[in-house]
Amino acid sequence: MFFQSPVRVLAVSKPLLWLFAASSVVVSNTLQAQSTPSEFAELSLQELLDFSVEEKSQSPAEWSFAYSYQYGSFEGYLDGDSSLSFDEVLFSPGEARTANNFPVLPTVITQQVHTLSLNCRYSKNLKLQVSLPLIEQGTDHISVVPNYPEFVIYSHGVGDLSMRASWRLYGAKKGESLWLTSGLILPTGSIDEEGDTPRGPGDQQLPYTMQLGSGTYDIPLALEYHRAATKLYATAMIRTGKNSRNYRLGNSLSLGGEYSWTRYQSVRPVVGLSYKHTGRIRGGDSSLTVPNPEFPYPASITNPNLYGGEVVAARARLRFLQLPKTLGEMSEMELQFSLPVYQRLNGPQPKMRWSAGFTYSVGF
Repeated sequence: MFFQSPVRVLAVSKPLLWLFAASSVVVSNTLQAQSTPSEFAELSLQELLDFSVEEKSQSPAEWSFAYSYQYGSFEGYLDGDSSLSFDEVLFSPGEARTANNFPVLPTVITQQVHTLSLNCRYSKNLKLQVSLPLIEQGTDHISVVPNYPEFVIYSHGVGDLSMRASWRLYGAKKGESLWLTSGLILPTGSIDEEGDTPRGPGDQQLPYTMQLGSGTYDIPLALEYHRAATKLYATAMIRTGKNSRNYRLGNSLSLGGEYSWTRYQSVRPVVGLSYKHTGRIRGGDSSLTVPNPEFPYPASITNPNLYGGEVVAARARLRFLQLPKTLGEMSEMELQFSLPVYQRLNGPQPKMRWSAGFTYSVGF
């Protein structure tokens, strides 16, 4: 073990930790408010982090490769926790234009992330991870703009490269441990994606939800406490500076835990809830606005203030721990499904409907 002092800290705080676990039995960094592909990719990164941190063997060094796939769907609108119909958010000629209705309306947003990860277990107290997401997104729209009654825009490509290290600050028998994870996310994903929108002829800059990266150097943080079948965690994503388009995505904070059934050797069911707070976008991309001083935003997704909020989500996972050793000494797979149970968003804003995915890991 690295340090002795966390033992005393945990001994004092265990009643609070278990009270927290009982009141918000939560799992990893799951659903969030209306997200950019860069933010949605954090789901895959968290799944891969779970694989990296969990003990697999007693060998001092180990390499593994992991693949994670996440699919998310956004549909419907919220302003705070109040639902809005499409008719309430879509501006129609003859009615009063306000800051809460728009001539262009996204109806369905789908996001897919394929994440590849190389993990190194350098020692029992230190694990390293490099991950690269491949992102696809499509957004259906309706509008009152001539020639654009219905249209779809797409973006796809490489996202932001993530480099992380996990340190075990404390470890004891019976599966008790405390892990700290940090690192750096490099802005390798594009923030210059273009497409055919009603703002003008030809291709124009796409909204924040269609960009593949954050454009900034970001710092992920995670603190995870494991004891037997329970895990408690706190994670954060800290954005630094502004990108070349004069904005940065919102910082985020998550709190939670999970409970897993360990009586089965080959299969491990996991259930829980999650809480996440995401901030608004700071700054703004002026190319997304139109020349209207009173109402410069043609759609809600072009307004940087209509991002972020709070989401509580339920989640189930099914982890297969003993797959056939066809590709390596250790092979594991996990299926995931998440469903929001409460959302309070900075709106009008598209709300998350659900997300699902799987992760496969092989050691060598």
